Amino acid sequence: MATIPYVLVDAFTSEPFAGNPAAVCLLTDPLPRETLQAIASEFNLSETAFVRAIDDGFELRWFTPKDEVALCGHATLATAYALQRTFGAALPNYRFQTLSGELTCAPEGELLELNFPATPPIEAPVDPALIEGLGIRNYSHYARSIFDVMVVLPREEDVATLAPDYTALAAVDTRGIIVTAAASEPGIDFVSRFFAPAHGINEDPVTGSAHCCLGPYWADQLGKQALRARQCSSRGGELMVTVKDDRVALRGAATLIAEGTLYIP
Repeated sequence: MATIPYVLVDAFTSEPFAGNPAAVCLLTDPLPRETLQAIASEFNLSETAFVRAIDDGFELRWFTPKDEVALCGHATLATAYALQRTFGAALPNYRFQTLSGELTCAPEGELLELNFPATPPIEAPVDPALIEGLGIRNYSHYARSIFDVMVVLPREEDVATLAPDYTALAAVDTRGIIVTAAASEPGIDFVSRFFAPAHGINEDPVTGSAHCCLGPYWADQLGKQALRARQCSSRGGELMVTVKDDRVALRGAATLIAEGTLYIP
């Protein structure tokens, strides 16, 4: 029987039981995809990360309870935190080989900074089923990134009070649905929520990869490259987002919640 150490980390928060939880599993050898998926389904979190040391850094894969994804921010932040604080790999920076190419993460004081590819939104034909599933009447912009649909609403309150029909949204052909608006609170530039019911996640608490789309959009709208974002899910979380040409830097905190051992037959 094989054993795999794991930790549970709340990402994009300095407080426990907030932000976005991720399981991080440290592998010594590759495991079959079906085993990784079974483990992710067992944890039943929005993302479970599997990290393994290789010659040029670390191999990193992310799984929802239903499938593997190509890019995940909060589980990458959680992985770097776990390597730094629990798994004994306290490096100046971390290089991750992923389905989205090489990603890096570096400590910045008490925070961690991810360097991710920008995925700017492009105006796209409106899907009436998506608008109906969100239950909205008024929106100012509708666009798609390479992963998600983004819908801009008039006010922060419209985002916070949204009550989507998850069954209807699960039938929409997209990884996820980003809903966003300019923030009303001083010191926060924009707010968002993220829904991915087709992948087993009705609402993701704090979605780092969505900000690779949101960052370029709001940087253009607000005329500034450094932004402060809040994802207004029930758990909540904050990110500092900086757009740098075709890259996006995402900075946030993380908190260790639990650690243990998996037993694999």
